[in-house]
Amino acid sequence: MDLYDDVDTDADAGEVVTTELHYTPDSLVKAFALGPGAAVEAHEHPEQTNVFHVLDGEVVVVREEDEERVSAPGVVAFERGVAHGARNEGDDVAVFTATMGPME
Repeated sequence: MDLYDDVDTDADAGEVVTTELHYTPDSLVKAFALGPGAAVEAHEHPEQTNVFHVLDGEVVVVREEDEERVSAPGVVAFERGVAHGARNEGDDVAVFTATMGPME
C-alpha cells in the first residue's frame, strides 16, 4: 500500500528526478526528488488544483511572487491557475509529492 518505496530519490546536484506514483482521471500523484541546487520552475495548471507534500528535507516553495521554506513534514496547496514551483537550496536531496486533480 505504501508507495514511498517506489520513489526514486537518487538525484544528483542540480537534477530533478520524478516518479509517477498514481494516476486516475480524478488525480495524479508524482514524487519529485530535488538534488542540491535543483528546481522545478514556476508553472501553472489552469484546470487542476495541486498540493505539495514535503516528505524529506526542505524546499523553498514558490507561489506566485511569494516564497517560503517548507520542511518535512509540510503541505502547501495551490488553487487552479496559480503559478507554483520549488527549489532545493540545501546540501541533501529533498523529496516532495505533487497531487493534482481532476485530470480530465
